[in-house]
Amino acid sequence: MRKKVAFYTLGCKLNFSETSTIARSFVDEGFDRVDFSENADIYVINTCSVTENADKRFKTIVKQAQKVNPDAFVAAVGCYAQLKPEELVEVDGVDLVLGATEKFKITDYINDLSKNEFGEVHSCEIEEADFYVGSYSIGDRTRAFLKVQDGCDYKCTYCTIPLARGISRSDTLDNVLKNAKEISEKGIKEIVLTGVNIGDYGKGEFGNKKHEHTFYELVTALDQVDGIERLRISSIEPNLLKNETIDFVTKSRTFVPHFHIPLQSGNDEILKLMRRRYLTNLYVDRVIKIKEVMPHACIGVDVIVGFPGETDDHFLDTYNFLSQLDISYLHVFTYSERDNTVAAKLDDAVPQNVRKKRSKMLRGLSAKKRRAFYESQLGTERTVLFESENKEGYIHGFTENYVKVKMPWNPSYVNTMHDVLLKDIDEDGMVRFDFV
Repeated sequence: MRKKVAFYTLGCKLNFSETSTIARSFVDEGFDRVDFSENADIYVINTCSVTENADKRFKTIVKQAQKVNPDAFVAAVGCYAQLKPEELVEVDGVDLVLGATEKFKITDYINDLSKNEFGEVHSCEIEEADFYVGSYSIGDRTRAFLKVQDGCDYKCTYCTIPLARGISRSDTLDNVLKNAKEISEKGIKEIVLTGVNIGDYGKGEFGNKKHEHTFYELVTALDQVDGIERLRISSIEPNLLKNETIDFVTKSRTFVPHFHIPLQSGNDEILKLMRRRYLTNLYVDRVIKIKEVMPHACIGVDVIVGFPGETDDHFLDTYNFLSQLDISYLHVFTYSERDNTVAAKLDDAVPQNVRKKRSKMLRGLSAKKRRAFYESQLGTERTVLFESENKEGYIHGFTENYVKVKMPWNPSYVNTMHDVLLKDIDEDGMVRFDFV
């Protein structure tokens, strides 16, 4: 009987791409991959450490696995596993915890899959996480997440990612192009570039500071790969998003007019406390540049509320800054204290109820921004790529500039692209359309 393995991924697109790569290594070893809700011999949980909530969810997910098969082997990998392995191994039912460098060799650590009386930890010092493992996700979506870079050399005071993933390092250009070609040959229409700090692309495999290639060279090379219909840049730091890249997207064959640019705060004082590498004037400059050359572009923003020392005035600066900016939606994060970060030691912690209130205000602003952006696109012709999921009798899709559309479920449209005329916004806030 072939053994069965199931995966659960917490966190970012990068984690999804790495889970997919780890899953393929199990298939190569003779395992069958099954859904996490099904009976499996081994459950692998890819963890995240960005928020406290992701930490808490880990225990719930372990319980879910044990409910389905109490005798299953449970392994934890990923960022939280690197940062707090001893904490994870104490969770009832966990047999194996692997850190940043070990997770890609997980099949080497699994023997007979019998439950351990005590969980095992194999976790390197993060300084040893200096080699690069390329990965991409396929099989679970109409789009693939292609990892091009890992780690980060920035020292943002709230962030544990450098502690969990190590120094900034990149895949070789040849390997990225090879992976992109493999993805395109599987009939996947859209690739999303992912990494921890993808604008820093080019630092060598072992983190040497010399850039073999720049991010601009990466995107221009990917634009030439046959068979890919769409490429999305995903999240890129404002100080690393250069004019040449923005200008290139306007004339690119495959790169879509959609940028996700972390801001974190609309107040310069807080940005300095966060040790971000730009101030608000640079951020405004990036948004103006994008909208100048691509008025229809979608711009998403990450923002953190409740950072230590953030007064009501600081928060209102952020709210007003975002309110006046020509952006399309927000990803709002409520600040949570992380061990071993500078911010956790700062004075003037913002009370939890104030953090929640600010978060709610920005989520409300995000809904208004998205609505206004969708309204600005009504009456225009766009191209939609339809998703694979039947959601309550509807099929959804996204235009190149990230407008979400829907129509009654029809399986023949899955993973196909169609030209449409955007007509009106329905009660769910999604756009209805006519085929062109």
